[in-house]
Amino acid sequence: MICTLYSHHVGFDKINEIIQRALPKSKMTISTQDDFNISEFEIKGSIFSASKKIKIAYRQRKDLSYQFPQVDDSPLTANLKGLYGFVNSLPSTNEKVKTLFLQKIQTLNCEFSIHQTSGELKELKPLIQSISNELDSIIFAQPNTVISKAEGQHFLDKNLKLIVDTSGRCEIDDLEVRIDSSYYDKPQVDLTDDQKQRKFNSEEILHQHQVKINRNLPSIESEEQTTIRTPEEIARRVSILAFTNLVAFGNINSEQATGYLKKYGLWDYVTPKERDFLADPTDQKKSHETWKCEDIWVLMWALNKVDQIPFPKTLCSLTDIPMSEYPVGQEINTADFVKNMNSSRSKKEILDAADLYYRYSWACVDARIKGMPIDTINPSVVYERHYALNWLINYMGQDWDDITCDT
Repeated sequence: MICTLYSHHVGFDKINEIIQRALPKSKMTISTQDDFNISEFEIKGSIFSASKKIKIAYRQRKDLSYQFPQVDDSPLTANLKGLYGFVNSLPSTNEKVKTLFLQKIQTLNCEFSIHQTSGELKELKPLIQSISNELDSIIFAQPNTVISKAEGQHFLDKNLKLIVDTSGRCEIDDLEVRIDSSYYDKPQVDLTDDQKQRKFNSEEILHQHQVKINRNLPSIESEEQTTIRTPEEIARRVSILAFTNLVAFGNINSEQATGYLKKYGLWDYVTPKERDFLADPTDQKKSHETWKCEDIWVLMWALNKVDQIPFPKTLCSLTDIPMSEYPVGQEINTADFVKNMNSSRSKKEILDAADLYYRYSWACVDARIKGMPIDTINPSVVYERHYALNWLINYMGQDWDDITCDT
């Protein structure tokens, strides 16, 4: 395989038309395989040259949109969510471009791979660029091909310039995210009363605090569609975060934290990224981990251990939580904290907070993309709280390490 292209725009026939224009002497055959449409193009060889063949394998989402649905509507949607997670995990030398790239991935509606099955087609590179330009595609490129820009797998824009590779390199300063207005203007249908009220209430709060509102931002899932994490799950997660947080602030070392986590039966629930942190708690990793104070506060709120999630202008202070309520410390046994936790806030309360922070997040991303300051709220605080809330509502079934804060 040479590469895989992804586009917001769909059109198996359009792709074939572009190829036929570029290769007028080729013979095209059409077939289907599983959920793919297949087109093969052959240019007959001569006595002095072999035949040349390329194959296109195309599929598209069942319901065309500009965002991911909560429930996968097709195998491609599930694949795109995996692609989002992969890109989100990559380092990047240009965070603006990475943010735009993640937004663009959510708008994708079709996928098609290009295979050179026989011979070497000299027109291949300009052909790929022509298709990519006409469909405003992004390209998942393999190494050692005519379009490659890196030694490993990497992503290119429609002009065949590097968006990002696995080391984080980027050679562009901007990335267009275009949306078909027929998708964007399509209203959500069959909204439940709780979804309508929740969106209205959130927008009222944003208005009161002079935070930019996107009226077209859809509602999050309804109460009926949502399964909240159990009190025991929340208690385990916040306990683990509390121990790693102590390491981040230098109150205990990683060996001590690991010992406590094993002693209290939590080690099996420590995530791969948390284990990596405990194995090598560098200053950079510690700095990142200190932000988890915000996640801890949200989870303690979900367990009714603090009264409210404060406005996201300033950081939470964990010292404001009574030690008798905190999951680690001399005044409490962590195992008992988890074992005895049998209640949490209502689904409505947690969804209300999740919807509000979803809209806060959009305002932060919008400001970052436009290079504008945002003084009303703290984007880092918003991100961490949104992260914890998405975990609480089982957003897209993601585990803790893989939570995305989509807007």
